[in-house]
Formats: sequence, C-alpha cells, structure tokens
Amino acid sequence: MTCWLWVLSLQLLLLHAVLPPAGGCPARCECTAHTRAVACPRRRLTAVPDGIPAETRLLELSRNRIRCLNPGDLAALPLLEELDLSENVIAHVEPGAFANLPRLRVLRLRGNLLKLIPPGVFTRLDNLTLLDLSENKLVILLDYTFQDLRSLRRLEVGDNDLVFISRRAFAGLLALEELTLERCNLTALSGESLGHLRGLGALRLRHLAIAALEDQNFQRLPGLLHLEIDNWPLLEEVAAGSLRGLNLTSLSVTHTNITAVPAAALRHQAHLTCLNLSHNPISTVPRGSFRDLVRLRELHLAGALLAMVEPQAFLGLRQIRLLNLSNNLLSTLEESTFHSVNTLETLRVDGNPLACDCRLLWVVQRRKTLNFDGRPPACATPAEVRGDALRSLPDSALFEYFVCRKPKIRERRLQRVTAAAGADVRFQCRAEGEPAPTVAWVTPRHRTVTAASAGRARVLPGGTLHIRDARPGDSGTYTCVASNAGGNDTYFATLSVQPEPAVNRTPGEGRNDTQVAARFPLDLTTILVSTAMGCITFLGVVLFCFLLLFVWSRGRGQHKNNFSVEYSFRKVDGPAAAAGQGGARKFNMKMI
Repeated sequence: MTCWLWVLSLQLLLLHAVLPPAGGCPARCECTAHTRAVACPRRRLTAVPDGIPAETRLLELSRNRIRCLNPGDLAALPLLEELDLSENVIAHVEPGAFANLPRLRVLRLRGNLLKLIPPGVFTRLDNLTLLDLSENKLVILLDYTFQDLRSLRRLEVGDNDLVFISRRAFAGLLALEELTLERCNLTALSGESLGHLRGLGALRLRHLAIAALEDQNFQRLPGLLHLEIDNWPLLEEVAAGSLRGLNLTSLSVTHTNITAVPAAALRHQAHLTCLNLSHNPISTVPRGSFRDLVRLRELHLAGALLAMVEPQAFLGLRQIRLLNLSNNLLSTLEESTFHSVNTLETLRVDGNPLACDCRLLWVVQRRKTLNFDGRPPACATPAEVRGDALRSLPDSALFEYFVCRKPKIRERRLQRVTAAAGADVRFQCRAEGEPAPTVAWVTPRHRTVTAASAGRARVLPGGTLHIRDARPGDSGTYTCVASNAGGNDTYFATLSVQPEPAVNRTPGEGRNDTQVAARFPLDLTTILVSTAMGCITFLGVVLFCFLLLFVWSRGRGQHKNNFSVEYSFRKVDGPAAAAGQGGARKFNMKMI
C-alpha cells in the first residue's frame, strides 16, 4: 500500500511539473511550470495557438508555418520575456504586433520571409536586448526602423538581401553593443548610418562584396573595441586612414585579397592587443611592420602564403605572448625578427617547410618550455631529420645540424668597370655559407639593393648586381654584403660612367635603341628631309616673286596713260580787252 501511495505521489508531482498551475496547455505544445515555458516547435502551426497560459515567460514557436503576425496574436501574454519565431514563413509583421509585450527581452525572427520592416513594428519594446533578423529577405533598412529599441544590445541582420541601409536606420539604438552584418549585397558602408551607434563595442562584417574601406566609415564609433572583417574577396588594401578615430583592442581582417601588412592603417592603434591577418595573400612581413603596437599580445598570420619574415619584422612588440605563423611557406624564423623572444609563450610554426639549421637554434633551445599549442613543428630539411618534431630532437642534434658557417665571398678580385652612359653594367658577388647567405648591395648613395628592389638596379639570383641604363650619377664604389645567421662578409666594386657625347650616335652603339630615340627624337634622316623641304619651299616662293616682277615689267612699256589740258583766258570787257584780242591766248599740257 505504501508503495502505491509513493507511485501516486510521484505521478502527481510530474503532472504538476508539466502543467502550469493556472490555465491549461495548448494541445500541440509542451508546458513547463517551474520555468513557465511553452514549447511548440515543429507542430505545423499556421498561427499562434490559443490557450497559452497568461503567465508564460518563454514561448517557442520555431519551425512552423506561421505566415503573418497581427497586433492581437500575442496580446494575452503580457509577462512574456523570450519569443522564438525562427524558421517560419512569416512574410509580414503588422505594426504593433508586439506592443502588448512590455517585458520582452529576446525576439528571434531568424529564417523567415521578411522583405521589409515597416515603422512601428517594434513599438513599446523598451526592454528588448536581443533581436535576430538574420536569414530573411530584407532588401532595405528604412529610417528609424529601430528607434523604439533603446535597450537593445545585440542586433543580428546577416544573411539577408540588403542592398542599402538608410542614413538613420540605426537611430535610437543608444545601447547597442554588438552588430553583425554578413552575407548581404552591400557594396559600401555608410559612415553616417553607423555613426548613430555611439555605444557600439563589437562590429562583425562578414561575407560582403565591399572593395574598399573609406576614411569616414568608423570615425563616429569612439567606443568600438572589436572589429571583424572576414571574407571580403574584393578588398585589396586597407587604406591608411580607414581606422582613424578608433581605439581598438581586437582587429581581425581575414580571407581578403590584401597582399601586404597594413602598417600605415595600424600606426595609431596603440591599444590593440589581438591582431589577426590570417588567410590573406601576404608573402612578406617587412621590418617594423608592427612597431607602434606596443600592447599587442597575440598576432595571427596563419595560412597567409608567407615566404619571408624580415629581420626586426616584429620590432616594437614588447609584450607579444602568442605568435601564429602556421601553414605558410616559411623555411625559417630567425631570432632577429623579434624585439625580444623572452615574452613569447606560444609559438605556432607548424605546417611550414622548416629548414632545421642554426637559424632555428633559439626555438630548439626553448623546445621544452615553449608552448606549441599541441602542434609541434617538424623539420623539412635536411633529409636526415625530415619529419622529426623539434621537440623530440636529441641534444646531440644541436651540434650536428644547428651550427652556422659564416658567409665567404669566393672571388675577392676588385672589379673596376668603365662604361658609357646608357650601357648595362653587372658586378658579380658569389658567396657560400651555411645556411645559404643572402646577398645585398649598397650603392654609392647608401641605398640598399636586394632581389626585391624596384628600379634600374637589382640583385639577380646568385648575387650579381645588374644596373640598367647606367648614368654618370651611378659612378662610385658599390659594396656587396653577404649575410646569414652566422655573420656577414663584404666586397667592393667600382663603377665609372662616361658622360654623353655632344654628337648623337647611331642607334645600337653600346646602348638601347629605344633609349636613344627617346633622348634624341630627331635623327640625321629627319633633319635632312626637313632641311630639303624648307629649301624647296623657299626657292618656290622666290621663283614666284621673280615671275610677278617679270610680268609687271613687260606690261609697263606697252600701256601709257596721258591726257591734254587746254586752258583759255577769260574774256575781259572794255578797251583793254579789245586791245588784246589781236591773238589767241591759250596753251596745252600733256601728262604721262
């Protein structure tokens, strides 16, 4: 009898735990009393079910067939704190649909068919802290869409068809701390729209087709601490002023097309503690790339196609604790690349074709204390230790494989070269050592020339210095410097370049024809043709003038112009006149 009473009491307790103390539970749902939760997932519901207890705090209606939300659908649940409507077919939400849920803190609308959020949808949701609108069909975010969500801290709007975000779309989100924009059709970021998020602390921008970061994108986000840029295939450069105004502690720029460390953009990020530049086609880390990041503790450059880390590349990283250079093309990592290796705790160089020689001696000496994060590096060369992990190498290997031999330049004969201006000049400098030394040349103007240098002078494989189109200013003494981890060796060569002669030379005499034509565009043939044409023109003009003179002179003797003037005195009355009438008084004038 006692046993039956115990079983009956247990059933009553279980029944009390499943059903809420007041009211019933919808037929297709499961109700839990102590959490005041109602769960109705995967029930093929087309609307919010009736009969949900008024004291429900958590309501799950995910993975159903609800199409629309109207203002009265949730009016009977004033105590609701968390609502999950994910993965339905909701295409429209009426304004005021959540107006009777003043205590709502979490609202999930992920995976629906929403194309537009009309104004007034989130009215009276003063306590909402999380809103998930990801994986919908949203095309545009209108002005003041979220203006009533003054307590919202986290907003998810990724995986939509967004093509435009209005300037005031985020107005009113004074408390927002985290924003995620991913897998959208955005082609640009609006600094004005992001400028309303004064309290934003974390911004994640993933899988976007944006080609450039502009200077004003983040200028109005003084509180931003964490910035993530991931999978931007069109991004090829991080401009120098794109991070201006930020005081980041964490920056991640991964899976983009940048080919160099954005040293200029990082210059003013003195508070940065974690930097991730993994999975970018960066081949070289130049000297001093991170010199201003004095607080940096973690640096990730994994899968970045790194082939070289130059000496003093990590200069200035006084507090570096973790360095991840895994899965690159590095053959070595010298101690000279660091400001100090004493602060380093975790090192990832696995997945690289490491040459186990004296350049890695500093790693082998610390192999017992250095943390490799469970992935110890292994030797790729020499063949005797290929595949062996550095941690497992015996001490005897230190004297056999990790000993350096100082470089030595083979031919010490001084090279003196006298060349004509415009000629090509080569100086040889072959060096040997263990490991193989690198060769650089120092010009008379104290400029260092390497194999990666651009310009008229560069170092060819084997250490030969090649100078194209030599000029008198190139004259002087050149210094060859061969160096490796064991030391360096030097060698000198002298060049004298003769100045250009005053008379043009024919093409091909000790210089490039293209360069001659560029400096002297008028050759002898052109000058002769031009002179002949000028003379012919002059002679033609002179001949024409002579013809005119000849014709004029011939016509002058045949044509004469003359006229006659006959003048008669006027008659005078009186005796004096009568006395003078004895003869005619007149004369003729002829003018030719």
